[in-house]
Amino acid sequence: MNMLSKAFASVLLGATLLSQPVLAETPPNMLVVGLSMNNILTLDPAAITGKETVQVLANIYDNLVALDAVNRSQVDPQLATSWTISDDKTTITFKLRDGATFASGNPVTANDVVWSLKRVMKLNLAQASFFKTHGFSAANADQSFTAPDEHTVVVKLPKKVDPELIVMTLGIVGPGSVLDMKTVMSHDKNGDMGGAWLTTNSAGSGPFTLSQWASNERVILDRNEKYWGDKPAMRRVMFRHLAESQSQRLMLQKGDIDVAYTLSASDLKALEGDKNVTIQTNGGSGFYYLAVSMKDDKFKNPKVREALRYLIDYKGLNDSVLPYFGKLRDRPIPSGIFGALPNAGYTLDVEKAKKLLAEAGYPNGFSTTLRAISDAPFMNVATAIQASLAQGGIKAEIMTGTGDQVYGAMRERKYELVVGRGGGGQLPHPDSNLRAIVYNPDNADEAKLTNFQGWRTSFYDAKLNKMIDDAVVESDHDKQVKDYQDIQTYYADMMPAIQPFSEVVDSVGYRSDIKGLVLNPSWSTQLRTVTKSR
Repeated sequence: MNMLSKAFASVLLGATLLSQPVLAETPPNMLVVGLSMNNILTLDPAAITGKETVQVLANIYDNLVALDAVNRSQVDPQLATSWTISDDKTTITFKLRDGATFASGNPVTANDVVWSLKRVMKLNLAQASFFKTHGFSAANADQSFTAPDEHTVVVKLPKKVDPELIVMTLGIVGPGSVLDMKTVMSHDKNGDMGGAWLTTNSAGSGPFTLSQWASNERVILDRNEKYWGDKPAMRRVMFRHLAESQSQRLMLQKGDIDVAYTLSASDLKALEGDKNVTIQTNGGSGFYYLAVSMKDDKFKNPKVREALRYLIDYKGLNDSVLPYFGKLRDRPIPSGIFGALPNAGYTLDVEKAKKLLAEAGYPNGFSTTLRAISDAPFMNVATAIQASLAQGGIKAEIMTGTGDQVYGAMRERKYELVVGRGGGGQLPHPDSNLRAIVYNPDNADEAKLTNFQGWRTSFYDAKLNKMIDDAVVESDHDKQVKDYQDIQTYYADMMPAIQPFSEVVDSVGYRSDIKGLVLNPSWSTQLRTVTKSR
Protein backbone atom coordinates (compact mmCIF):
# COMPACT_ATOMS: atom_id res chain seq x y z
CA MET A 1 0.00 0.00 0.00
CA ASN A 2 1.52 3.38 -0.98
CA MET A 3 1.68 6.37 1.38
CA LEU A 4 -1.38 8.02 -0.20
CA SER A 5 -3.48 4.90 0.36
CA LYS A 6 -2.22 4.57 3.91
CA ALA A 7 -3.13 8.17 4.67
CA PHE A 8 -6.60 7.68 3.27
CA ALA A 9 -7.07 4.46 5.23
CA SER A 10 -6.09 6.26 8.38
CA VAL A 11 -8.96 8.70 7.86
CA LEU A 12 -11.41 5.83 7.75
CA LEU A 13 -9.97 4.44 10.96
CA GLY A 14 -10.05 7.86 12.66
CA ALA A 15 -6.30 7.82 13.18
CA THR A 16 -3.94 10.77 12.87
CA LEU A 17 -3.86 12.32 9.41
CA LEU A 18 -0.63 13.23 7.70
CA SER A 19 0.04 16.96 7.62
CA GLN A 20 -1.60 18.53 4.56
CA PRO A 21 -2.15 15.19 2.72
CA VAL A 22 -3.34 14.98 -0.85
CA LEU A 23 -6.40 12.77 -0.51
CA ALA A 24 -8.81 11.08 -2.83
CA GLU A 25 -12.47 12.05 -2.79
CA THR A 26 -13.89 11.78 0.71
CA PRO A 27 -16.05 8.72 1.47
CA PRO A 28 -19.81 9.02 0.81
CA ASN A 29 -20.70 8.45 4.48
CA MET A 30 -18.07 10.74 5.99
CA LEU A 31 -18.10 14.54 6.08
CA VAL A 32 -14.74 16.32 6.29
CA VAL A 33 -14.92 19.95 7.42
CA GLY A 34 -11.98 22.33 7.23
CA LEU A 35 -11.79 25.20 9.70
CA SER A 36 -9.40 27.01 12.00
CA MET A 37 -9.43 25.42 15.44
CA ASN A 38 -7.26 28.08 17.10
CA ASN A 39 -10.18 29.16 19.29
CA ILE A 40 -11.28 25.66 20.38
CA LEU A 41 -9.88 25.50 23.90
CA THR A 42 -12.29 23.11 25.64
CA LEU A 43 -15.35 21.02 24.76
CA ASP A 44 -17.08 21.51 28.11
CA PRO A 45 -20.38 23.27 27.21
CA ALA A 46 -20.25 25.34 30.40
CA ALA A 47 -16.79 26.71 29.66
CA ILE A 48 -16.72 27.22 25.89
CA THR A 49 -16.15 30.51 24.11
CA GLY A 50 -16.16 31.20 20.39
CA LYS A 51 -18.06 30.31 17.27
CA GLU A 52 -15.93 27.36 16.22
CA THR A 53 -16.57 25.38 19.42
CA VAL A 54 -20.31 25.94 19.08
CA GLN A 55 -20.14 24.58 15.52
CA VAL A 56 -18.76 21.34 16.94
CA LEU A 57 -20.89 21.00 20.08
CA ALA A 58 -24.17 21.76 18.25
CA ASN A 59 -23.84 18.28 16.79
CA ILE A 60 -23.09 16.53 20.09
CA TYR A 61 -25.57 18.07 22.53
CA ASP A 62 -29.30 18.76 22.48
CA ASN A 63 -31.10 21.61 24.22
CA LEU A 64 -34.66 21.90 25.41
CA VAL A 65 -35.33 24.04 22.33
CA ALA A 66 -33.47 25.02 19.15
CA LEU A 67 -33.12 28.37 17.40
CA ASP A 68 -34.43 28.04 13.86
CA ALA A 69 -31.79 28.34 11.13
CA VAL A 70 -34.06 30.09 8.61
CA ASN A 71 -36.67 32.01 10.58
CA ARG A 72 -34.62 33.87 13.19
CA SER A 73 -37.69 34.75 15.24
CA GLN A 74 -38.72 31.09 15.62
CA VAL A 75 -37.88 28.69 18.42
CA ASP A 76 -38.27 24.98 17.62
CA PRO A 77 -38.83 21.99 19.93
CA GLN A 78 -35.86 19.77 20.63
CA LEU A 79 -35.76 17.74 23.86
CA ALA A 80 -38.88 19.63 24.92
CA THR A 81 -41.97 19.05 22.80
CA SER A 82 -43.87 21.99 24.29
CA TRP A 83 -43.61 24.81 26.80
CA THR A 84 -45.99 27.21 28.49
CA ILE A 85 -45.50 30.59 30.15
CA SER A 86 -47.53 31.42 33.23
CA ASP A 87 -49.99 34.30 33.15
CA ASP A 88 -47.84 36.36 35.50
CA LYS A 89 -44.80 35.70 33.22
CA THR A 90 -42.67 34.40 36.07
CA THR A 91 -42.61 30.67 35.25
CA ILE A 92 -41.86 28.58 32.16
CA THR A 93 -42.87 24.91 32.12
CA PHE A 94 -41.33 22.49 29.61
CA LYS A 95 -42.59 19.01 28.74
CA LEU A 96 -39.92 16.54 27.60
CA ARG A 97 -40.30 14.09 24.73
CA ASP A 98 -40.59 10.39 25.47
CA GLY A 99 -37.84 7.95 24.56
CA ALA A 100 -34.86 10.30 24.20
CA THR A 101 -31.59 8.79 25.43
CA PHE A 102 -28.02 9.92 25.78
CA ALA A 103 -25.25 8.30 23.78
CA SER A 104 -24.50 6.24 26.90
CA GLY A 105 -27.96 4.70 26.73
CA ASN A 106 -29.12 6.54 29.86
CA PRO A 107 -32.59 8.10 29.44
CA VAL A 108 -32.86 11.88 29.17
CA THR A 109 -34.81 13.00 32.23
CA ALA A 110 -35.90 16.29 33.69
CA ASN A 111 -33.30 15.75 36.42
CA ASP A 112 -30.56 15.74 33.77
CA VAL A 113 -31.85 19.03 32.36
CA VAL A 114 -32.08 20.68 35.77
CA TRP A 115 -28.66 19.39 36.81
CA SER A 116 -27.12 20.71 33.57
CA LEU A 117 -28.56 24.19 34.13
CA LYS A 118 -27.49 24.23 37.78
CA ARG A 119 -24.01 23.06 36.74
CA VAL A 120 -23.60 26.10 34.48
CA MET A 121 -24.45 28.41 37.35
CA LYS A 122 -22.42 26.63 40.03
CA LEU A 123 -19.26 26.38 37.93
CA ASN A 124 -19.72 30.06 37.04
CA LEU A 125 -17.65 29.82 33.86
CA ALA A 126 -18.07 31.73 30.60
CA GLN A 127 -21.54 30.47 29.69
CA ALA A 128 -23.05 31.38 33.06
CA SER A 129 -23.23 35.02 31.98
CA PHE A 130 -26.17 34.27 29.66
CA PHE A 131 -28.23 33.49 32.77
CA LYS A 132 -26.53 35.76 35.30
CA THR A 133 -27.53 38.83 33.34
CA HIS A 134 -31.18 37.90 33.97
CA GLY A 135 -30.79 37.35 37.71
CA PHE A 136 -29.94 33.65 37.84
CA SER A 137 -27.10 32.71 40.17
CA ALA A 138 -25.48 29.78 41.91
CA ALA A 139 -27.30 30.84 45.07
CA ASN A 140 -30.80 30.76 43.53
CA ALA A 141 -30.25 27.93 41.02
CA ASP A 142 -31.98 25.33 43.22
CA GLN A 143 -35.12 27.47 43.31
CA SER A 144 -34.88 28.59 39.67
CA PHE A 145 -34.59 25.13 38.05
CA THR A 146 -36.77 22.26 39.27
CA ALA A 147 -38.10 18.92 38.03
CA PRO A 148 -41.49 18.03 39.53
CA ASP A 149 -41.40 14.76 37.57
CA GLU A 150 -39.19 12.96 35.04
CA HIS A 151 -40.78 14.69 32.04
CA THR A 152 -41.32 18.22 33.39
CA VAL A 153 -38.83 21.05 33.81
CA VAL A 154 -39.87 24.27 35.53
CA VAL A 155 -37.86 27.48 35.21
CA LYS A 156 -38.76 30.16 37.74
CA LEU A 157 -37.53 33.62 36.75
CA PRO A 158 -35.60 35.25 39.62
CA LYS A 159 -36.39 38.76 38.38
CA LYS A 160 -38.69 40.46 35.92
CA VAL A 161 -37.64 39.80 32.34
CA ASP A 162 -39.27 38.88 29.06
CA PRO A 163 -39.74 35.08 29.45
CA GLU A 164 -39.38 34.61 25.68
CA LEU A 165 -35.77 35.75 26.08
CA ILE A 166 -35.18 32.94 28.56
CA VAL A 167 -36.72 30.39 26.20
CA MET A 168 -34.41 31.64 23.45
CA THR A 169 -31.41 31.50 25.80
CA LEU A 170 -32.15 27.85 26.52
CA GLY A 171 -31.69 27.26 22.79
CA ILE A 172 -28.08 28.52 22.79
CA VAL A 173 -25.42 25.83 22.60
CA GLY A 174 -23.45 26.10 25.82
CA PRO A 175 -25.75 27.50 28.50
CA GLY A 176 -28.71 25.40 27.32
CA SER A 177 -26.85 22.19 26.45
CA VAL A 178 -28.22 19.13 28.27
CA LEU A 179 -25.64 16.72 29.73
CA ASP A 180 -25.84 13.12 30.91
CA MET A 181 -25.62 13.67 34.67
CA LYS A 182 -24.69 10.09 35.59
CA THR A 183 -21.91 9.83 33.04
CA VAL A 184 -20.43 13.24 33.79
CA MET A 185 -20.52 12.83 37.57
CA SER A 186 -18.80 9.45 37.31
CA HIS A 187 -15.79 11.52 36.21
CA ASP A 188 -16.02 14.18 38.92
CA LYS A 189 -12.62 15.19 40.25
CA ASN A 190 -12.34 17.33 43.35
CA GLY A 191 -15.78 18.83 42.84
CA ASP A 192 -15.22 19.97 39.24
CA MET A 193 -18.52 18.33 38.18
CA GLY A 194 -16.68 16.48 35.42
CA GLY A 195 -15.10 19.62 33.99
CA ALA A 196 -11.64 18.17 33.37
CA TRP A 197 -13.09 15.08 31.70
CA LEU A 198 -15.47 17.09 29.52
CA THR A 199 -12.57 19.09 28.12
CA THR A 200 -11.86 16.18 25.77
CA ASN A 201 -14.97 13.99 26.12
CA SER A 202 -18.73 14.29 25.55
CA ALA A 203 -21.92 13.25 27.29
CA GLY A 204 -24.77 14.39 25.08
CA SER A 205 -27.90 13.13 23.36
CA GLY A 206 -27.23 14.74 19.97
CA PRO A 207 -26.83 13.05 16.59
CA PHE A 208 -23.07 12.57 16.99
CA THR A 209 -20.65 11.69 19.78
CA LEU A 210 -17.10 12.86 20.31
CA SER A 211 -14.65 10.19 19.24
CA GLN A 212 -11.40 12.13 19.31
CA TRP A 213 -10.03 15.63 19.83
CA ALA A 214 -6.43 16.52 19.20
CA SER A 215 -5.91 20.21 19.91
CA ASN A 216 -5.25 22.23 16.75
CA GLU A 217 -5.32 19.04 14.66
CA ARG A 218 -8.75 17.49 14.41
CA VAL A 219 -12.08 16.70 16.07
CA ILE A 220 -13.76 13.44 15.05
CA LEU A 221 -17.45 12.81 15.67
CA ASP A 222 -19.12 9.43 15.17
CA ARG A 223 -22.80 8.88 14.52
CA ASN A 224 -24.79 8.36 17.72
CA GLU A 225 -26.60 5.10 17.06
CA LYS A 226 -28.87 5.80 20.05
CA TYR A 227 -29.99 9.20 18.74
CA TRP A 228 -33.71 9.73 19.30
CA GLY A 229 -34.31 11.62 16.04
CA ASP A 230 -33.72 10.81 12.39
CA LYS A 231 -30.30 9.19 12.08
CA PRO A 232 -27.64 11.26 10.31
CA ALA A 233 -26.65 10.12 6.83
CA MET A 234 -23.00 10.63 7.73
CA ARG A 235 -21.36 7.89 9.79
CA ARG A 236 -18.53 10.20 10.75
CA VAL A 237 -17.73 13.92 10.76
CA MET A 238 -14.13 15.07 10.86
CA PHE A 239 -13.29 18.70 11.63
CA ARG A 240 -9.75 19.34 10.39
CA HIS A 241 -7.59 22.19 11.61
CA LEU A 242 -6.64 24.11 8.49
CA ALA A 243 -5.56 27.55 9.64
CA GLU A 244 -4.71 28.80 6.15
CA SER A 245 -7.62 29.80 3.94
CA GLN A 246 -5.68 28.92 0.81
CA SER A 247 -5.20 25.37 2.09
CA GLN A 248 -8.94 25.06 2.65
CA ARG A 249 -9.68 26.37 -0.84
CA LEU A 250 -7.22 24.03 -2.60
CA MET A 251 -8.39 21.00 -0.62
CA LEU A 252 -12.03 21.87 -1.27
CA GLN A 253 -11.36 22.14 -4.99
CA LYS A 254 -9.58 18.77 -5.01
CA GLY A 255 -12.33 17.11 -2.98
CA ASP A 256 -10.02 16.40 -0.04
CA ILE A 257 -12.51 18.20 2.23
CA ASP A 258 -16.26 18.60 1.78
CA VAL A 259 -16.87 21.86 3.64
CA ALA A 260 -14.65 24.89 4.30
CA TYR A 261 -15.84 27.05 7.19
CA THR A 262 -13.08 29.68 7.41
CA LEU A 263 -12.25 30.86 3.91
CA SER A 264 -10.92 34.33 3.20
CA ALA A 265 -12.83 36.77 1.01
CA SER A 266 -10.34 36.34 -1.82
CA ASP A 267 -10.61 32.56 -1.73
CA LEU A 268 -14.42 32.69 -1.58
CA LYS A 269 -14.35 35.00 -4.58
CA ALA A 270 -12.03 32.62 -6.42
CA LEU A 271 -14.42 29.73 -5.77
CA GLU A 272 -17.49 31.54 -7.14
CA GLY A 273 -16.75 30.31 -10.67
CA ASP A 274 -16.07 26.69 -9.71
CA LYS A 275 -19.03 24.52 -10.73
CA ASN A 276 -17.97 21.87 -8.21
CA VAL A 277 -18.24 24.28 -5.27
CA THR A 278 -21.24 26.10 -3.78
CA ILE A 279 -20.92 29.28 -1.70
CA GLN A 280 -23.63 29.94 0.89
CA THR A 281 -23.86 33.33 2.65
CA ASN A 282 -26.32 33.98 5.48
CA GLY A 283 -26.80 36.61 8.14
CA GLY A 284 -24.69 35.84 11.17
CA SER A 285 -24.43 36.87 14.81
CA GLY A 286 -22.56 39.75 16.38
CA PHE A 287 -20.13 42.34 15.09
CA TYR A 288 -16.56 42.98 14.06
CA TYR A 289 -15.23 45.73 16.28
CA LEU A 290 -12.26 47.67 17.57
CA ALA A 291 -12.05 47.42 21.36
CA VAL A 292 -9.93 49.40 23.82
CA SER A 293 -9.02 48.63 27.40
CA MET A 294 -10.09 51.42 29.72
CA LYS A 295 -7.53 50.16 32.21
CA ASP A 296 -5.01 51.88 29.92
CA ASP A 297 -4.67 55.57 30.81
CA LYS A 298 -4.66 56.66 27.16
CA PHE A 299 -7.98 55.03 26.40
CA LYS A 300 -9.68 56.29 29.56
CA ASN A 301 -9.74 59.65 27.80
CA PRO A 302 -13.00 59.95 25.80
CA LYS A 303 -11.31 62.19 23.22
CA VAL A 304 -8.85 59.41 22.43
CA ARG A 305 -11.70 56.95 22.03
CA GLU A 306 -13.51 59.43 19.79
CA ALA A 307 -10.34 59.84 17.72
CA LEU A 308 -10.20 56.08 17.20
CA ARG A 309 -13.78 56.22 15.94
CA TYR A 310 -12.58 58.48 13.11
CA LEU A 311 -9.52 56.37 12.33
CA ILE A 312 -11.56 53.42 11.08
CA ASP A 313 -12.19 53.20 7.34
CA TYR A 314 -15.70 51.73 7.64
CA LYS A 315 -16.51 51.61 3.94
CA GLY A 316 -13.06 50.48 2.89
CA LEU A 317 -13.01 47.63 5.39
CA ASN A 318 -16.42 46.33 4.40
CA ASP A 319 -15.88 46.74 0.66
CA SER A 320 -12.34 45.40 0.44
CA VAL A 321 -11.65 43.19 3.46
CA LEU A 322 -15.01 41.90 4.68
CA PRO A 323 -17.03 40.77 1.63
CA TYR A 324 -18.59 37.42 2.59
CA PHE A 325 -17.87 38.21 6.27
CA GLY A 326 -19.73 41.37 7.17
CA LYS A 327 -21.65 44.44 6.11
CA LEU A 328 -21.21 47.97 7.39
CA ARG A 329 -22.77 48.55 10.78
CA ASP A 330 -21.64 51.11 13.39
CA ARG A 331 -24.36 50.57 16.01
CA PRO A 332 -24.46 47.89 18.78
CA ILE A 333 -27.82 46.49 17.54
CA PRO A 334 -27.78 44.76 14.14
CA SER A 335 -29.95 45.89 11.26
CA GLY A 336 -33.26 44.08 10.95
CA ILE A 337 -33.79 43.79 14.71
CA PHE A 338 -36.58 45.87 16.18
CA GLY A 339 -35.40 49.17 17.65
CA ALA A 340 -32.25 49.33 15.51
CA LEU A 341 -31.34 52.86 14.43
CA PRO A 342 -29.82 53.54 11.01
CA ASN A 343 -26.04 53.68 10.89
CA ALA A 344 -24.58 56.79 12.51
CA GLY A 345 -22.55 57.38 9.35
CA TYR A 346 -19.05 57.48 10.82
CA THR A 347 -16.27 57.79 8.22
CA LEU A 348 -12.50 57.88 8.16
CA ASP A 349 -11.61 61.49 9.07
CA VAL A 350 -7.89 61.76 9.80
CA GLU A 351 -7.81 65.52 10.41
CA LYS A 352 -10.66 65.33 12.91
CA ALA A 353 -8.92 62.45 14.69
CA LYS A 354 -5.62 64.38 14.88
CA LYS A 355 -7.42 67.37 16.35
CA LEU A 356 -9.05 65.18 19.02
CA LEU A 357 -5.73 63.53 19.86
CA ALA A 358 -4.10 66.93 20.25
CA GLU A 359 -6.90 68.06 22.57
CA ALA A 360 -6.35 64.88 24.58
CA GLY A 361 -2.65 65.69 24.99
CA TYR A 362 -1.24 63.51 22.23
CA PRO A 363 -0.38 65.93 19.39
CA ASN A 364 2.20 63.47 18.06
CA GLY A 365 0.10 60.38 18.62
CA PHE A 366 1.40 57.46 20.65
CA SER A 367 2.47 53.81 20.39
CA THR A 368 0.23 50.88 21.33
CA THR A 369 -0.43 47.22 20.58
CA LEU A 370 -3.24 45.78 18.49
CA ARG A 371 -4.19 42.14 19.03
CA ALA A 372 -5.87 39.98 16.40
CA ILE A 373 -6.38 36.26 15.83
CA SER A 374 -4.21 34.92 13.02
CA ASP A 375 -7.24 33.79 11.00
CA ALA A 376 -9.27 35.23 8.16
CA PRO A 377 -10.47 37.94 8.20
CA PHE A 378 -8.91 39.26 11.42
CA MET A 379 -5.34 39.71 10.23
CA ASN A 380 -6.43 41.60 7.11
CA VAL A 381 -8.72 43.78 9.22
CA ALA A 382 -5.96 44.42 11.76
CA THR A 383 -3.49 45.37 9.01
CA ALA A 384 -5.99 47.81 7.50
CA ILE A 385 -6.75 49.38 10.89
CA GLN A 386 -3.03 49.58 11.67
CA ALA A 387 -2.60 51.62 8.49
CA SER A 388 -5.49 54.01 9.23
CA LEU A 389 -4.33 54.48 12.84
CA ALA A 390 -0.89 55.39 11.52
CA GLN A 391 -2.43 58.20 9.46
CA GLY A 392 -3.51 59.76 12.74
CA GLY A 393 -0.11 59.28 14.37
CA ILE A 394 -0.96 56.14 16.35
CA LYS A 395 1.73 53.49 15.88
CA ALA A 396 0.06 50.12 16.55
CA GLU A 397 2.18 46.96 16.73
CA ILE A 398 0.08 43.97 15.69
CA MET A 399 0.21 41.06 18.13
CA THR A 400 -1.29 37.94 16.61
CA GLY A 401 -1.90 34.44 17.89
CA THR A 402 -4.52 31.89 18.84
CA GLY A 403 -7.88 32.65 20.36
CA ASP A 404 -6.45 31.88 23.78
CA GLN A 405 -3.64 34.40 23.30
CA VAL A 406 -5.85 37.15 21.92
CA TYR A 407 -9.20 36.72 23.67
CA GLY A 408 -7.46 35.27 26.71
CA ALA A 409 -5.65 38.58 27.17
CA MET A 410 -8.97 40.37 26.73
CA ARG A 411 -10.67 38.14 29.31
CA GLU A 412 -7.82 38.90 31.72
CA ARG A 413 -8.15 42.62 30.91
CA LYS A 414 -4.46 42.75 29.97
CA TYR A 415 -4.36 44.33 26.53
CA GLU A 416 -4.55 47.72 24.81
CA LEU A 417 -6.43 47.32 21.50
CA VAL A 418 -8.17 44.28 20.03
CA VAL A 419 -9.76 43.64 16.65
CA GLY A 420 -12.50 41.24 17.66
CA ARG A 421 -15.70 39.53 16.72
CA GLY A 422 -18.56 39.08 19.13
CA GLY A 423 -21.47 40.85 20.68
CA GLY A 424 -24.13 38.21 21.09
CA GLY A 425 -26.83 38.28 18.51
CA GLN A 426 -27.67 34.59 18.64
CA LEU A 427 -31.08 35.70 19.85
CA PRO A 428 -33.33 37.86 17.63
CA HIS A 429 -33.71 40.54 20.29
CA PRO A 430 -31.82 43.81 20.95
CA ASP A 431 -31.08 42.74 24.49
CA SER A 432 -28.95 39.84 23.22
CA ASN A 433 -26.45 42.23 21.63
CA LEU A 434 -26.53 44.88 24.33
CA ARG A 435 -25.93 42.39 27.13
CA ALA A 436 -22.89 41.00 25.37
CA ILE A 437 -21.24 44.13 24.02
CA VAL A 438 -22.43 47.01 26.25
CA TYR A 439 -23.71 45.79 29.61
CA ASN A 440 -21.35 45.51 32.59
CA PRO A 441 -23.11 45.01 35.93
CA ASP A 442 -19.93 44.78 38.04
CA ASN A 443 -16.63 46.30 36.90
CA ALA A 444 -14.52 44.77 39.68
CA ASP A 445 -11.64 42.55 38.55
CA GLU A 446 -12.77 39.83 40.93
CA ALA A 447 -16.23 39.73 39.31
CA LYS A 448 -14.64 37.90 36.34
CA LEU A 449 -17.62 38.51 34.05
CA THR A 450 -15.53 37.24 31.16
CA ASN A 451 -18.39 36.65 28.74
CA PHE A 452 -19.46 40.30 29.00
CA GLN A 453 -17.34 42.18 26.52
CA GLY A 454 -18.22 45.37 28.35
CA TRP A 455 -16.51 43.94 31.43
CA ARG A 456 -13.48 42.86 29.39
CA THR A 457 -12.97 46.46 28.28
CA SER A 458 -13.57 47.86 31.81
CA PHE A 459 -16.29 50.10 30.34
CA TYR A 460 -18.90 50.80 33.03
CA ASP A 461 -21.84 53.20 33.15
CA ALA A 462 -24.59 52.70 35.73
CA LYS A 463 -27.16 54.70 33.76
CA LEU A 464 -26.55 52.62 30.66
CA ASN A 465 -26.98 49.40 32.64
CA LYS A 466 -30.29 50.65 34.00
CA MET A 467 -31.52 51.70 30.56
CA ILE A 468 -30.83 48.18 29.28
CA ASP A 469 -32.50 46.57 32.32
CA ASP A 470 -35.58 48.76 31.94
CA ALA A 471 -35.93 48.23 28.19
CA VAL A 472 -36.00 44.44 28.39
CA VAL A 473 -39.01 44.42 30.74
CA GLU A 474 -40.97 47.19 28.99
CA SER A 475 -44.35 45.71 28.02
CA ASP A 476 -45.43 48.52 25.65
CA HIS A 477 -43.80 47.62 22.32
CA ASP A 478 -43.66 51.17 20.96
CA LYS A 479 -42.12 52.40 24.20
CA GLN A 480 -39.66 49.50 24.11
CA VAL A 481 -38.57 50.41 20.57
CA LYS A 482 -38.00 54.01 21.69
CA ASP A 483 -36.03 52.79 24.71
CA TYR A 484 -33.65 50.81 22.50
CA GLN A 485 -33.19 53.77 20.18
CA ASP A 486 -32.33 55.97 23.15
CA ILE A 487 -29.79 53.40 24.35
CA GLN A 488 -27.98 53.48 21.00
CA THR A 489 -27.82 57.27 21.03
CA TYR A 490 -26.59 57.41 24.61
CA TYR A 491 -24.00 54.70 23.94
CA ALA A 492 -22.60 56.65 21.00
CA ASP A 493 -22.37 59.81 23.12
CA MET A 494 -20.39 57.91 25.77
CA MET A 495 -17.54 57.26 23.29
CA PRO A 496 -17.70 53.54 24.01
CA ALA A 497 -14.81 51.14 24.50
CA ILE A 498 -16.13 48.92 21.68
CA GLN A 499 -16.80 50.47 18.29
CA PRO A 500 -18.53 48.14 15.81
CA PHE A 501 -17.67 48.65 12.16
CA SER A 502 -19.43 45.65 10.60
CA GLU A 503 -22.18 43.19 11.45
CA VAL A 504 -21.25 39.57 10.91
CA VAL A 505 -22.22 37.69 7.78
CA ASP A 506 -21.35 33.99 7.59
CA SER A 507 -20.12 32.33 4.40
CA VAL A 508 -19.23 28.72 3.77
CA GLY A 509 -17.91 26.87 0.74
CA TYR A 510 -18.81 23.24 0.11
CA ARG A 511 -18.75 20.63 -2.62
CA SER A 512 -21.79 20.97 -4.86
CA ASP A 513 -22.86 17.37 -4.26
CA ILE A 514 -23.42 18.21 -0.58
CA LYS A 515 -27.11 18.72 0.23
CA GLY A 516 -28.92 19.77 3.40
CA LEU A 517 -26.30 22.13 4.79
CA VAL A 518 -27.98 25.25 6.20
CA LEU A 519 -25.90 27.77 8.13
CA ASN A 520 -27.49 28.74 11.44
CA PRO A 521 -27.14 32.40 12.54
CA SER A 522 -26.61 31.18 16.12
CA TRP A 523 -23.59 29.14 14.88
CA SER A 524 -25.38 25.88 15.76
CA THR A 525 -25.39 24.47 12.22
CA GLN A 526 -26.78 20.92 12.20
CA LEU A 527 -24.79 18.36 10.20
CA ARG A 528 -27.28 15.53 10.74
CA THR A 529 -29.25 16.83 7.74
CA VAL A 530 -26.26 16.66 5.38
CA THR A 531 -26.18 14.13 2.55
CA LYS A 532 -23.84 13.48 -0.38
CA SER A 533 -24.90 12.68 -3.94
CA ARG A 534 -22.16 10.15 -4.66
